[in-house]
Amino acid sequence: MKLAIVSSGKGWQSEELKNAALERGWQVEFLSPRAFSIALPDFEIRNADLNVLDYDAFLIRSIPHGSLEQIVFRLDSLYLLEMLNKPVVNPPFVVEKTVDKLYTSMLLSRNGIPTPKTVVVERFSDAMFYFKALGGDVVVKPLFGSNGLGLIRVDNEDLAHRIFRVLELGRYVFYLQEFIPHNNEDIRVFVAGDSIVSAMLRKGTSWKTNICQGASPLPFDPPGEMREICHFVLKLLGADYLGIDLVFSEDGELYVIEVNGIPGWRGLQSVTKTRIADAILDCVARKLSL
Repeated sequence: MKLAIVSSGKGWQSEELKNAALERGWQVEFLSPRAFSIALPDFEIRNADLNVLDYDAFLIRSIPHGSLEQIVFRLDSLYLLEMLNKPVVNPPFVVEKTVDKLYTSMLLSRNGIPTPKTVVVERFSDAMFYFKALGGDVVVKPLFGSNGLGLIRVDNEDLAHRIFRVLELGRYVFYLQEFIPHNNEDIRVFVAGDSIVSAMLRKGTSWKTNICQGASPLPFDPPGEMREICHFVLKLLGADYLGIDLVFSEDGELYVIEVNGIPGWRGLQSVTKTRIADAILDCVARKLSL
């Protein structure tokens, strides 16, 4: 079995996947998401000097930043693999939609999943109006992003005015989400197939609780309601695996904050005996009926 890992770099997660795959006797190659080429009508797909169709399955580990055209082309390359009946984990639709915070928020809200109140607008005046309507304490998020980068908590009107003007000059969309007081803690649940693979509580030194932002991981056993929500979200998106971030508010209400289609797990691996790379490779094996 020949597995292609689509990744912009050989980081810790990619090496974990490679080593776990080699232990299964699989062949592994890394493909750069920037190096695809497509030739029609013959459907010749190459990645640098490699014939992409020689591989049996594809594991997507990054879609790097780029222009709109570059990102669309990278996603189209993955959609073409799927069109040609090549197993892709996670599917391109899941990768595309989970990187889009607004689409994820809309889908969750439409299906009754508890999420913070969210408003997305383009105009500065609308952003200021909804900042006040959301209680004057919001988290401003980039529409696309990960690892807690670019998140800003805005809790006074003067600060909102300055930040929103800067975003307006950069032609950004205003994604405003009510701030949920959460004792600087959140929960990451890693779900794959029919299983909750593992979970952790992240204790932050500030309201940001990402591991790469300095939070500390602790083992966590998700309660029944949380497990049900995570299973439901996985099926709702049609994903093979997800990293789902949730918080309890100070009054005990549970909210889904983020859904990650290409989740990292280095912090989570440090607090669990389960080998998470194997759980991801099991998703590939299921698609190949191995």
